[in-house]
Amino acid sequence: MQSKITQAKPTRQQTVDRLLDQLPTMKRAELLKLWRSLFDREAGPQLRRETMIPILAYRIQEKAYGGLKESTARKLRELAEDHLNGRQPVVQPMLRPKIGTRYVREHAGKLHEVTVLEAGYEYNNKTYRNLSEIARFITGTKWSGPAFFGQRRSKKEAIR
Repeated sequence: MQSKITQAKPTRQQTVDRLLDQLPTMKRAELLKLWRSLFDREAGPQLRRETMIPILAYRIQEKAYGGLKESTARKLRELAEDHLNGRQPVVQPMLRPKIGTRYVREHAGKLHEVTVLEAGYEYNNKTYRNLSEIARFITGTKWSGPAFFGQRRSKKEAIR
């Protein structure tokens, strides 16, 4: 009696992962063929391979898991329309901490203290427009100031 060994069908995640792993190794002709199948149109002739790969990766995941939420797509359309019509988009004001709030962060063995001013932030007796400028000055690299100083809230906190 023969025993049939059945292989489990790969999950959607495994299929997507395998395709994403293959993208960087694919030749331009293969990428163009995949583009046609994913977008139902030809890729522009000027589109470089290095540009195609992340676009294809996004599209593969979009097809597998769904795209942007409708509310996000609507907001993007509104912003694009505003831009085309020369209107400035309405930007929600950022939540700023109270004047006098101090952020303290240790980095590279040194304590760094920043004070919130009415217009900007003070660090080492100098005024900066935003926290990212200060984080960049302290680290010598590009940093998100709010992340560097621990201002970013977790998703759970943001929902509350």
